[in-house]
Formats: sequence, structure tokens, C-alpha cells
Amino acid sequence: MPSPPYTIDQIFAVAPAIRYVALYRQGHLASRQRSAISGASASESDRYEELFVNPTLLTLARQRGNLDCGGAKFVLVGYGNFYQLVLDLPDGHASICFELSSNPLNYADAIRTICNKS
Repeated sequence: MPSPPYTIDQIFAVAPAIRYVALYRQGHLASRQRSAISGASASESDRYEELFVNPTLLTLARQRGNLDCGGAKFVLVGYGNFYQLVLDLPDGHASICFELSSNPLNYADAIRTICNKS
């Protein structure tokens, strides 16, 4: 069953630097972007990123991590306009975009805790 809608609200509440949240769980995608942000990507490209790119990045990192690195927990991408933290979850992934002035790793554990409760 997909994450309850309040999960996205809880993730946004973690930090004002969060621009965008997507949850792709059990084959269901839910996403939302804060209003009035600059340098946002197109919603259609975001959708394809969540359906194809992020699962592929996580699979590659997980397969490498499982060889002899103790697994893989996340992938962090530094785009020109924002950082994107993609957390591996047992039933999919969480994708969170942050302002460049923030450090996404400061919030990874809190976001993972929210996702694991839903």
C-alpha cells in the first residue's frame, strides 16, 4: 500500500530547505513541490526521474555496496539548482530535493525514520 499523504507533509516539516518530496513505494508515485521556488525542474521530467532514473541509481549503488561495502543507504546528486537525496527503502525510495545552502545529509536519518513509520 502506498505511503499515506501525510508522510509528504511530515517530510516537508523536517526543514524549510526542502523543495520537493517524492515517494515511490510499492509501484505508486506521490510527489509535491513547494510553491514559489526558483530553478525548479519540469514536473514531467520529475516523474520520469522517479520512475526510471532514481530506481536505477539505487540499484547500481546497492549492488556495488552489497559486494563489500556494507550495503547502500542513499544516493546524493548535486544538480546545478538543488541537491537531491534519494533514500533506498524496502518497498521503493524517497526522493527529496534541498536548497543548495543546506546539507541534505543532516536530515537523512529524520526522513528515513518518517518513511519507516508509514
